[in-house]
Amino acid sequence: MPVHHPVFARFYRRLSQALERRGMATHRKALLAGLTGTVIDIGAGNGLNFAHYPSTVTRVVAVEPEPHLRQVARRAAASAPVPVEVVDGLAERLPTEDSSADAAVVSLVLCSVRDQATVLREIQRVLKPGGQLRFLEHVRADSPGLARVQRALDATVWPHLAGGCHAGRDTAAAIERTGFTLDRLDCFLFPEARTPLSFYISGKAVHDKAD
Repeated sequence: MPVHHPVFARFYRRLSQALERRGMATHRKALLAGLTGTVIDIGAGNGLNFAHYPSTVTRVVAVEPEPHLRQVARRAAASAPVPVEVVDGLAERLPTEDSSADAAVVSLVLCSVRDQATVLREIQRVLKPGGQLRFLEHVRADSPGLARVQRALDATVWPHLAGGCHAGRDTAAAIERTGFTLDRLDCFLFPEARTPLSFYISGKAVHDKAD
């Protein structure tokens, strides 16, 4: 199914750039540190990860289904410090061969896909055995009250306003259920005020074996 959110895409482009200036760029840089080889960047958006890839990365395949964001990402790829190819595609059906990537990156993506398990199994398909999943996602709040607010938002207007985004998913648990081994998990608030949209995780998981 094609992805086309022209109004949200333009809003997201401006919002994401503002968040970068407020500190998200630091989290992206930490997310990508130490990566090597071939990386698949899933839901690359407007390409804000590209500037932070270390020189040890030899190739990035950046998958973005939304046409406006994909166009912006291609411009960002032209000035990236590593080779980046921006392609059309869905997280549920990645345009990449089996066991072809040393690492996969998702940043603010698993909140908006239809089914996290399907996407995570697809990531396992394209990763080499022992390959890494790097993730940076906003997730379920750590208090019952805010979690209830998140569930109410997810059941009503929020996904429609925010390009399919869900505020209250337990993404770390979904990663583990799919068979990844969590190697690092950092939890933080961004911004630091406790709101339904300020709970984040970042970390690394390992795909231990071939399917």
